[in-house]
Amino acid sequence: MSVTLVDVRRLALALPEAVEGEAKQFGVGVMVKGKSKGFCWSWLERVDPKKGRVPDPDVLVVRVDAEHEKFALCKAEPDKFFTEDHYNGYAAVMVRLAAIDAEELAELLVDSWRLTAAKSLVAEYDAAH
Repeated sequence: MSVTLVDVRRLALALPEAVEGEAKQFGVGVMVKGKSKGFCWSWLERVDPKKGRVPDPDVLVVRVDAEHEKFALCKAEPDKFFTEDHYNGYAAVMVRLAAIDAEELAELLVDSWRLTAAKSLVAEYDAAH
């Protein structure tokens, strides 16, 4: 049932114009006007309050349509989805990869990509699928 960043990478990079980021943490974006806009990335967790955040490969951050959608997901399936104060006011939800299957993850990634990609690219994708 659970997925890993290997699965995330495979699913996310299969989307049109998706590119993997070059930062120390894992992330995938879509090219918009010559720049990569992230639609999923590994969560940076504050393990020690006196030190910087560190990537958690077991948790993925995914853009959602609106903050109320994030809260609805967290309320409906708290073992799978959560948020933190750092993301207050931001339409993104944290996903525990051990709690989600590849099919649901693929749906989340496509939805996140659609929110981030250029409208013309989304229209091309829709026409092909």
